[in-house]
Amino acid sequence: MVTLIIGKKGSGKTKKLIQLANEAVAKSSGNVVVIEKGAGLTYDVTHKARLIDTDVYGVKGYEMLLGFISGICAGNYDVTDIFVDSTFKIAPQGVEGIEEFITKLDALSKESEAHITLLVSAAEADLPSGLKAVCEEI
Repeated sequence: MVTLIIGKKGSGKTKKLIQLANEAVAKSSGNVVVIEKGAGLTYDVTHKARLIDTDVYGVKGYEMLLGFISGICAGNYDVTDIFVDSTFKIAPQGVEGIEEFITKLDALSKESEAHITLLVSAAEADLPSGLKAVCEEI
């Protein structure tokens, strides 16, 4: 299952991600992964979650992000939750291509049985209509 947490910049999306990630760690019998651009969440997300900085691995764009998440799922069969902060900073093409990316990510999520949550800095009206079912606006 894929969920998009959407809202304009400064609306509290990252705070929500931190809360959700820490709750997931408390409930999960497997691994929780938090992917971010930069190392800004180091002190906010519990040390029990795996925190990954995309800058270290040169991840940029939807295709690379999909491959990166696929690799995480392939390398760790017990990943239960994946959270991605600042999706548009990792994939600067923004809305262009996001629907195809989410479709592929949803298939990966079902295959790997991992819940994937992405933070997207956009209003619901700015996103393709096909994504409305997976959006949660802040």
